Amino acid sequence: MLGFLFNDRECRELDYVLRKELDEMLFDLNDKRIDSDIKTAIESRYKIIFRMYARLASPKEISKYARNRMYH
Repeated sequence: MLGFLFNDRECRELDYVLRKELDEMLFDLNDKRIDSDIKTAIESRYKIIFRMYARLASPKEISKYARNRMYH
């Protein structure tokens, strides 16, 4: 396990980057043109990024990005 110390500005920047990445992945997961194998890889990555975001964000913010397990 690694630990990081971030100041307030760095935390806001990390929060922003993670949110944008989650938004992009959600957009790609809803795109019908993308192959199912690629979507599986995106879903795997989404879980990791979501867990990182969950450590920084409030429960209200987290709920915006929570996906139903039966989604796909």
